Order: sequence, then structure tokens, then C-alpha cells
Amino acid sequence: MSEQSIIEQEPKDKIKIEVVYGLPDKQKILTLNVNEGLTIEAAILESGITETFTEIDLSINKVGVWNRVAKLSDTLHDLDRIEIYRPLIADPKEVRKRRAEKAKEEGRANKITGGRLKPL
Repeated sequence: MSEQSIIEQEPKDKIKIEVVYGLPDKQKILTLNVNEGLTIEAAILESGITETFTEIDLSINKVGVWNRVAKLSDTLHDLDRIEIYRPLIADPKEVRKRRAEKAKEEGRANKITGGRLKPL
């Protein structure tokens, strides 16, 4: 069967999307053909990923499309990639601040500017 005939057989009202979720030791990428105009929330539920990863709670987990935060009510377009994000366990700004303080205390950073004592 040629590629042209495969393309002609696909229904016009279907779009192809991906739903992704990952943990440090396990990831899942699901490719689906869904109805055009479907919302992000409906696509996630239709994918069944919430059954595989029971810790996903759409009232808590943020979602995005191609690395941009999106709303569950946003509609999907062909070739969209829905990403389900895990909650942060630490504030990145606070972690950086603690790391800089430790470097100052250990003498690895300038106590006034925070910069390196001996630049590379």
C-alpha cells in the first residue's frame, strides 16, 4: 500500500496527538488519533494514562502543550504533544540561594558579590 493511499484513508475529522508523563525511573508516551476539537482534559482521560500513573491528579498537576503551560479546557490541534507535569518538590530559587550561601561559607565564592574567587 503506498503512502498516498494511506493518507487518503485517514478520516479528515481525526487528529494525531501524543500524551506524555514521566517519573525518574519510568516514562510513557502515548500516540492517539482523536476527534478534532477535543480538549486537553478529555484527551488525557481518553488516553488512559491516569490509570497507568494513579498519582496524576488533574486538579493538581499542571499540563502543557509542547513545553508551554496550557489549560485543561484548551482545544487540541494536529500533532500536539500534551505534557503532564509533576509538582515541584522544592522551590528552585530557594535551592539556588542555599547553594550560594554554602559556597560563601566554604570560601568558594566572594562573600560580597557571590562570584567565584578564582574565575575559570
